[in-house]
Amino acid sequence: MVDKVPSSTSISNDPAAGCLLCSADLVYRDAQSVIPCALCGEELSTSAVCANGHFVCDRCHSLGALDLIQHYCSMSDCTDPATMALQLMRQPVLKMHGPEHHYLVPAVLITAWCNRHDDTEKSAKLKTARQRAEDVKGGFCGFHGTCGAAMGAGIACSIITSATPLSGDPWRLANLMTATCLAAIAEPGGPRCCKRDTFLALQTAIAFLNDQLDTGLPIPKLIRCGFTGSNRECIGRRCPYFPG
Repeated sequence: MVDKVPSSTSISNDPAAGCLLCSADLVYRDAQSVIPCALCGEELSTSAVCANGHFVCDRCHSLGALDLIQHYCSMSDCTDPATMALQLMRQPVLKMHGPEHHYLVPAVLITAWCNRHDDTEKSAKLKTARQRAEDVKGGFCGFHGTCGAAMGAGIACSIITSATPLSGDPWRLANLMTATCLAAIAEPGGPRCCKRDTFLALQTAIAFLNDQLDTGLPIPKLIRCGFTGSNRECIGRRCPYFPG
């Protein structure tokens, strides 16, 4: 339904005019044709595509960050969390830093899990994840000692396993997921980078779900970050995703 972005692809967050996916120039054709939106998959008649053939519908163009994540994930049939996260990060509405990443992490993990296991409750799970992620405010990493990306992974695990405060093993797994991701995020040191923290949370969470729940989700072998030019606090070569 949506273009796959290889896990080794170098990405950029260049907000220049053009395609929201690849920044290529838009091409306007004389005749309209029915093309699926590259983000949500809805088929619409259009005369505008980019030079690489991508079409993004007006609705996806105008959505806010959380709405875009929820709408994209509800429509996607992808089973690769990293691919979805990379594609969403390319959208200008997702800023370099911000609490939208706290929802991005559980949204793509839940989507991949539901798509792989034919879970018909995906939309409900995404809604629950959003409600919980919205409680995780910006700055938690520095002020509360727990990164929202790691908490997002814990939210995903809690929803996938139906954990509650009174659960046994699901309670253990949800907390262990957050702790494992938080340790991975803390290792490179600060200052925070929402892109780096998201990448670390996703790679750690995918491995955790595969090990604990045998989910069979693909683990990205290489992510080369293209956001360094947009991050004034980039830690450079200390980051495992630094492209240099």
